[in-house]
Amino acid sequence: MYWTLELASKLEDAPWPASKDELIDFAMRSGAPLEVIENLQDLEDEGEIYESIEDIWPDYPSKEDFFFNEEEY
Repeated sequence: MYWTLELASKLEDAPWPASKDELIDFAMRSGAPLEVIENLQDLEDEGEIYESIEDIWPDYPSKEDFFFNEEEY
């Protein structure tokens, strides 16, 4: 299983919180790349509910990770 920013961004609009099956269903319905669906299928399914993409990919960058100073513009 591997995540990239592009792949993970396909789940930003997912109906959080969601189960593994709900995320796979969302990815299929939204036309996400096959890699996203495969990554979700590789998750260990213990009935866990995921609150956000960070629960799946802890290294997912947040807005604070980009050093863009909006006040300058």
